[in-house]
Amino acid sequence: MENIKAHISGMHCASCVGRIEKILGKQEGVQAVSVNLATEEARITLDAEQTNIQKLSERIEPMGYTLHIIETPAMHGAQPVQGGEHPVGGHDHAKVSAQETEVLRKKVAIAMPLVVFAAGMMMWDILAKYGVLPVFSETVDEFFHHLLPIFATYMLFAIGTPYLRGLWMFFRRGVADMDTLIGLGTVAAFVYSFVLSAFEAPLSLYLDVSATYYDVTIVVIGLITLGKYLEARAKARTGDAITQLLSFQVKTATIVRDGAEQTIPVDQVKKGDIVIVKPGMKVPVDGVIVEGSSFLDESMLTGEPVPTEKHAGDTISAGTLNTTGAFTMTAMGVGSETLLAHIIAMVSDAQGSRAPIQRLADKISSIFVPAVFVIAVLALIAWLAIGGSTLQFAQALSLGLSSFVAVLVIACPCALGLATPTAIMVGVGRGAQHGILIKNAEILEKMHNVTTLVVDKTGTLTKGKPEVITLKGDGYLDIFATLESQSEHPLAEAVVRYASAKGATIGKVLNFKSLPGTGAQGDIDGTTYFVGGPALLTSLNLSLSQIEGAPKSATMIALTTKDEVLAVAAVGDQIKPEAKEAIQKLHAIGIKVIMATGDHEEAAKAVAQELGIDRYVAQVLPQDKLLLIKELQSKGEVVAMAGDGVNDAPALAHADVGIAMATGSDVSIETSDVTLLKGDIRKIAQAIELSKATMRTIRQNLFWAFIYNIVGIPLASGIFYPIFGWLLSPVFAGFAMAMSSVSVVLNSLRLKMKNI
Repeated sequence: MENIKAHISGMHCASCVGRIEKILGKQEGVQAVSVNLATEEARITLDAEQTNIQKLSERIEPMGYTLHIIETPAMHGAQPVQGGEHPVGGHDHAKVSAQETEVLRKKVAIAMPLVVFAAGMMMWDILAKYGVLPVFSETVDEFFHHLLPIFATYMLFAIGTPYLRGLWMFFRRGVADMDTLIGLGTVAAFVYSFVLSAFEAPLSLYLDVSATYYDVTIVVIGLITLGKYLEARAKARTGDAITQLLSFQVKTATIVRDGAEQTIPVDQVKKGDIVIVKPGMKVPVDGVIVEGSSFLDESMLTGEPVPTEKHAGDTISAGTLNTTGAFTMTAMGVGSETLLAHIIAMVSDAQGSRAPIQRLADKISSIFVPAVFVIAVLALIAWLAIGGSTLQFAQALSLGLSSFVAVLVIACPCALGLATPTAIMVGVGRGAQHGILIKNAEILEKMHNVTTLVVDKTGTLTKGKPEVITLKGDGYLDIFATLESQSEHPLAEAVVRYASAKGATIGKVLNFKSLPGTGAQGDIDGTTYFVGGPALLTSLNLSLSQIEGAPKSATMIALTTKDEVLAVAAVGDQIKPEAKEAIQKLHAIGIKVIMATGDHEEAAKAVAQELGIDRYVAQVLPQDKLLLIKELQSKGEVVAMAGDGVNDAPALAHADVGIAMATGSDVSIETSDVTLLKGDIRKIAQAIELSKATMRTIRQNLFWAFIYNIVGIPLASGIFYPIFGWLLSPVFAGFAMAMSSVSVVLNSLRLKMKNI
């Protein structure tokens, strides 16, 4: 099975989504299909031996749609990631969308002067009836009487071609969408007006021939076109995160080959190439620094503005900015293997995925258009049947036609269709900008219900490697480090690292030997020194008082002679500086925190007390963490699990939301629900807050989309006219319809300003 991402041209509204999914889902070889209105993309899982994108496109082309395999910029010049998208086919979605937006802009530039003119004439007529403005002279009135039909004809057949196509597809294929409703309404208004104008003399005996609807045709098409243009511009902003990520990609790289420095396209860089990065340049590929040092701005990965110091041996990622020094690096990840390419692919996938809450809107949208058509016809019939008995026929027909057009125009399911995906796009993008990578929309929806966080200790709350926490006896640091440099024990390495950072000198050791169960000894400058823990001091009959009061989570290492203790180092896995703040933030939003660790009871208790963790479980194996997750879920808790993604894999997979603490390009993004770049645990609370804000926005969007139609359709149909005299003009219906979709997208864009 292959996963294909394709752009769909010809989509106009939410009803298109269900139609395309239904047609493609029935095709042989198609296992799954999901269509997103906001991104205008389809994600198709298919058997390449049974079908392909060309065959599928041919199946929907009669309905006015076309599929194009998307060229993903992150994959350009490289093989696709395993389990990723189908090889690219040259369709640049962003470029096509920009072209479509430009076409709409030009139409709006032509249409709006005509709209202003027609609306001005309407308002003048209304105010003239009440004596506010003078009535037009017969000559002027006759001039406008012939000018409006010309404007309406141009508006319908030049600007309104998409709606005419929608109407044609309905008559030819029986397929109706939002364009069909607009086309039917405006054509009905135009044809009725044209008949009155063409046969003015005979029809004047039965109808009010002055009550034409040319202005309705002009204003409705103009306002809806304006709405589509504003919507297209706003939708483009929902994809700003991808655009921003793409801007970090480098087009060229400076490498050393055959002893010469040369600049080549970045897609020609190979693994193992020596790459030169100068001050002010972006890192072109993932790799390891081999010579030099610098400060790198990694804000595009982590969201943190402070540059990070990098030295030889440190891994660095493509897209990060070299701010000061020059360095050379060995290319380790190129093309689609870079962390940046993984991030772009993941954000793109997540933005195009569908949240469970969207199913309701999709289901309603699929039956909305035919239902609206029926309501519009019933409204017209009711006006003619019921209104004709109480009003003059000419007045009943005029009001009935007005209601018919208004219902068709105002009943737009686009707001429903855009309510969820636009919020998802902005929410996922906002997370990516803060170093929070969310796998899909379903996870984003789940996170807002999380009640309990189970967190691993090592590498999540702590730094994940032993470090010297305190040291007594700085004067003996050179000797301490010299003796420990001969040991391969991890705690000894921690002492050497600490001493090197302090500028200590490593000397020579003679007669070094290990002391099983206690430590080690060696001669330095003619003196025999010992290094070890409490067992060593006991064996040498030295006092243990100097190691009292040390952190309970630390291991004590002493440097001694046969007669006295010279220095004592407390070595442990230090708690991350941000851990306490992270736990406080989680508590502030009502999340209970449980620490599950394989470490011993005393160390676990010390960390839990220091951080204010609600509960801890010590000396647990990976399978024990899994049982803990199941136990919590059985009690009704919605559980998130945060860990390093390796030994915590079973628990991460079973949790409602699995959160991997990532470090640079070593992260396996595909295996986790949420990935926190650089392993900053504070971002867990940010991710949950982002989820809550996104779901709140989706509910607001759906509420207003539903209310808009619940109120708008009855008002447009004329139900309130007999009681209150309320009747919605098709012109205002067109304006409301155009603004409904725009308002939903703009509400989603408010997430970009959300402070998380």
